[in-house]
Amino acid sequence: MSHDKFSIRHNGPSASEQEEMLNAIGVDSLDTLIQKTIPDSIRLQEGLKVGEGMTEPEYLNHLKDLASKNKLFKNYIGLGYNPAHTPSVIQRNILENPGWYTAYTPYQAEIAQGRLEALLNYQTVVCDLTGMNLANASLLDESTAAAEAMCMLFSARSRAKKKANAVKFFVSSDCLPQNIAVIETRANPFGIELVIGNAGDIDIDDSFFGGIVQYPAATGYIEDYRALAQAFHDVDAGIVFAADIMSLVLLESPASLGADVVVGSSQRFGIPLGYGGPHAAFFATSDKYKRQIPGRIIGLSKDVDGQPALRMALQTREQHIKRDKATSNICTSQVLLAVMASMYAVYHGPKGLNFIASQIHHKAVALAKAIENLGYKQLNEHYFDTLLIDLNDDLSEVVNHIATEASINFLYIDKRTIAISINEITTLADLNDILMVLANAKSAEFEAIETVGTETSIPEDLARTTPILENEVFNTYRSETDMMRYIKKLERKDLSLNHSMIALGSCTMKLNAASEMIPLNESNFAGIHPFAPKEQTEGYQYIIDELDKDLSDITGFAKMSFQPNSGAQGEYAGLLCIKAYHEAQGDHQRNIALIPASAHGTNPASASMCGMKIVVVKSDEEGKIDVEDLKAKAVQYKDELSCLMVTYPSTHGVYEESIVEITDAVHENGGLVYMDGANMNAQVGLTNPGNIGADVCHLNLHKTFAIPHGGGGPGMGPIGVVEKLVPFLPSHPITEAGDREELNTVSAAPYGSAFILLISYGYVKMLGSEGLTDATRLAILNANYLKTELEKHYTVLYSGTNDTVAHEMILECRDFKAESGVSNIDIAKRLMDYGYHAPTVSFPVAGTLMIEPTESESKAELDRFVSAMVSIREEVKSVANGDLAMDNNMLVNAPHTQAMLVADEWSLPYSRKQAAFPLEYIKDNKFWPTVRRVDDAYGDRNLICSCPDISAYVEA
Repeated sequence: MSHDKFSIRHNGPSASEQEEMLNAIGVDSLDTLIQKTIPDSIRLQEGLKVGEGMTEPEYLNHLKDLASKNKLFKNYIGLGYNPAHTPSVIQRNILENPGWYTAYTPYQAEIAQGRLEALLNYQTVVCDLTGMNLANASLLDESTAAAEAMCMLFSARSRAKKKANAVKFFVSSDCLPQNIAVIETRANPFGIELVIGNAGDIDIDDSFFGGIVQYPAATGYIEDYRALAQAFHDVDAGIVFAADIMSLVLLESPASLGADVVVGSSQRFGIPLGYGGPHAAFFATSDKYKRQIPGRIIGLSKDVDGQPALRMALQTREQHIKRDKATSNICTSQVLLAVMASMYAVYHGPKGLNFIASQIHHKAVALAKAIENLGYKQLNEHYFDTLLIDLNDDLSEVVNHIATEASINFLYIDKRTIAISINEITTLADLNDILMVLANAKSAEFEAIETVGTETSIPEDLARTTPILENEVFNTYRSETDMMRYIKKLERKDLSLNHSMIALGSCTMKLNAASEMIPLNESNFAGIHPFAPKEQTEGYQYIIDELDKDLSDITGFAKMSFQPNSGAQGEYAGLLCIKAYHEAQGDHQRNIALIPASAHGTNPASASMCGMKIVVVKSDEEGKIDVEDLKAKAVQYKDELSCLMVTYPSTHGVYEESIVEITDAVHENGGLVYMDGANMNAQVGLTNPGNIGADVCHLNLHKTFAIPHGGGGPGMGPIGVVEKLVPFLPSHPITEAGDREELNTVSAAPYGSAFILLISYGYVKMLGSEGLTDATRLAILNANYLKTELEKHYTVLYSGTNDTVAHEMILECRDFKAESGVSNIDIAKRLMDYGYHAPTVSFPVAGTLMIEPTESESKAELDRFVSAMVSIREEVKSVANGDLAMDNNMLVNAPHTQAMLVADEWSLPYSRKQAAFPLEYIKDNKFWPTVRRVDDAYGDRNLICSCPDISAYVEA
């Protein structure tokens, strides 16, 4: 074997371990196992065409070459994206730290208190700056947050509003163009009528349920929206402010101006541009909407000892509960980026933020004066950082040519108007370079700016007077030493992949290799503006084109779109393609989506958001799609059938042999097939969506293609489509304006979170055709080895025709409840004492655990996990046998904290060793849960979602 192959670093089991595992399963080879597992009818006849895998050094040199093809200009384009400085202590200790980027979504709160605290800090920053009293823990980007705000106000209309059919939503024409485009896409299926115009000209009446304004406007000016907000409130309608977070340090809060919802991006708080993302959006509102707010909310609760404990609150996964009744399909957020933005605020504090914002503003004012001295006219009377320049003649092309020669990007609005947005890293020298360009455009001399004064362009009645960030956490960590220790303190509270395997079914927590992550340090990738001219982004374009080609080969499709920012957003974008295709054929009546009962909750939520009617297809006794029920419903609704949404392998971890029969039945009745790509980890190189008859599929790059979960985001959900759907893929109002009649824009940036495409690009290019296929084969091997070992002690709920599973399995735990009182949740919490994160709890079957080991784990780690699960099973038996009380045992009391173990008193009916060190391996790498079991109900009844006075809370 060649020892420089990346595949031997990515895949866990060695050749000798594979032999041992195959012997345990009872098959003679890996080929035999694959033949037993994947139906012959859908097996690929030819291998992938990705090519031979690169070694890690080859790949890193290749990425350096691609980075050099990008041209890093000084960017003053603005439009919601501004260069920012990432403090090195945050770059090194969070962005580059697997302790932060390999963590899973904090559903298991007891081993996620660090991330939860950082996210609570983020919510506090947002609440303080917006003036609202409730914020979520981030959304995907500003544009989708704006669309979510519109939909929330629409859903929350009063009875009178609904009865009067108030469906109008005002959109200021001065909003960011990408915000307008995403709002237009989202409004159409809901029947929302958009009224786009000037805020000063609109007459608000009872037919409106809400509106949105940009604060400051896209072209920079600051307007007082108090009167407009009052006009909305007078007719029982809400108003959304899309706000620049840095400007809010100096500007009066949107809440004080009458905002009902405030959205925006926190990118300016230390996050690289990255050609458009990932960046954490914020969403803040009043208590009035606490039951409707989309996304995740971090709240303060208490554990069983009454100690403060954080957890995800309220309708954190509301789409999985409401399904087709949900108003949002959000299943992920931007946790890693929200953590970084919150740490930026912690590090700088209120005085530091005020200094940064003031410097930006004062530099803009100084530049405005100097530009006017050149004879140009600055059109914004009031502004924060963005100047709108009337060139007095058709000079835009001239300015563009000179600026390009000087490696400077402005925003070119028309032949005689440009905008210039000043940012945190703009220097005096930069200001004078800007002046030089504008002076040369009219062959004039200019007087250099020597100093920046303290003059302001912010009107007195809109200048912030209320304090921000008074909580202790924002006023403590000023030195790098202190900051480093605070970050490390939080990191130690979280269990991540750098501790142990995270065997989450459906979530595929595989290795995020260091060589895939290292290129994120390249400034020529990190510093690119999403709206930079394409000739400046050749490196990115090469990567996107190659990923398009490779992922199309892997999926069997004609083309990919990289715009969707998450898996759920990929579902939405794919269904929009199907909807647009049917309408182009004149089939406007096709709005029925067939969805299996076992589907992810985002499936019906996404279909509902596209205006589709959901018809549920039954599952049979083995958990598979009931083929006869599906065929009957396809025929019943043949004139209205839009699509089938199907997950493959199934959500139950089985390759259903009837899949081609199922897709054929849908096609025969005029429908298309949407495949949920959540389980693509079990397809790559062996079968593919195109081969099973799908027409569109999204890929979770944060699952199958190695983008880290980051504690709950970032993610990417690109979609692949067959040839006839290519014309209906999402496009963008800035980069493709005029090219397409319908844009169907779903994200703020043209390529979503393009920065993290580098990771999946590395995964594909280093593994190559053979390595990608081997990864799938070993995922199946690891899963079936676990099945073989665990089914000696647990019942595996579903398996395929030959008694094998795909890449995941479901363990039956419901029978434990009656005999011992122990639930699957108790097992999940007890696993923490053994140093493991719980498998997926109660999905897709309530009361069960769904386990997926991935290909990245070695046999030794799988065996440790098995030993933990077997030990827990023995503990369950001890309770069932009466050796331990049902209401007082190591399972129902789990997890056990270090504080419990070192306390003077120990009153539990089992030993300290049984509690915290039940197996020998644990003492070598003990992970301590920070808190005991969290009281979820208490947290919802006493909702606190920003930094409180902890001592006062405990006393209460």
